[in-house]
Amino acid sequence: MTSTQSPESKYTGKMLPEIRITTERLLGAESTEKVLNALSALGNIRQITLKGENLPAKINSGPNKGIDNNHPERRKIKFGDQEILLTKLVGDFFLELEVENEDMLNASVEDIGRICKTAIPVGFTIDVGRYSKYRPTLSDYKLRC
Repeated sequence: MTSTQSPESKYTGKMLPEIRITTERLLGAESTEKVLNALSALGNIRQITLKGENLPAKINSGPNKGIDNNHPERRKIKFGDQEILLTKLVGDFFLELEVENEDMLNASVEDIGRICKTAIPVGFTIDVGRYSKYRPTLSDYKLRC
């Protein structure tokens, strides 16, 4: 399923829409690694942000508070030629694209959809819009006393 919001967000004169891929279930480290490496083949992705359930290094509450959290999904994954510590069960991927026109955006969405069909073992939805800020707003500035 694909929905579209206005992708007209611009920064320094370039369109920077975001694509949100929401999975129907949280993905573990192996599935996340597969999706990220498949998406890295696309050339116009400016940045990828992952969102999901946190897997802290130590248990935060309950009778085992302070004990190491030895969750099997909290581990290093290989993304391209670097290793990244994955600290989440991923449910959302936010891809910021650098495109020049609507046709290029539609082609990118089709490519991403094709990749997701093969790389994500559970269902997913793709939405196009702007989900994060690319400039600080008034509420981002703090007064210093």
